[in-house]
Amino acid sequence: MKILILTLSFVFGLTFVRAQDELPNLSLKNLDGSLVNIQDISKNDQLTIVSLWATWCVPCKNELDAIGEVYSDWQDETNVKLYAVSIDDSRTVKRVKPLVNGKGWEFDVLLDTNSDLKRLLNAPTVPVTLIVKNNQILYRHSGYTPGAEEELFAKVKEFAN
Repeated sequence: MKILILTLSFVFGLTFVRAQDELPNLSLKNLDGSLVNIQDISKNDQLTIVSLWATWCVPCKNELDAIGEVYSDWQDETNVKLYAVSIDDSRTVKRVKPLVNGKGWEFDVLLDTNSDLKRLLNAPTVPVTLIVKNNQILYRHSGYTPGAEEELFAKVKEFAN
């Protein structure tokens, strides 16, 4: 019986880890209300940054502000695309669009109001930043400290080549 439990735990563990290596097949709304399938954002060798954030998360906003200042340079150099996925729930989601417009962020924003993507990516807290290509998660980082965007861009350049 112990062997059966261990075997099932091992198989479940492999499945669980595998699920975290790829973007799930999930559609989220953008700020215009159109549905965007998460698997479509990194297909055809498109290098993509996915940043899970929330309006109430100060480190999240600091990270996106820092990236926002250099995003056009990053795009020029590597053609990377950024999707900022808000995990604000139905009570706070109305704050997302005014915040994004006020900050002048030039990247795409998606809304994960039920935290489905957050849950499927096994992200316990935000910010969580991923680098993805062809739906494969190549890099994952949790949290933010000033200067972390430089490490992120170094990884982007590494994966762009």
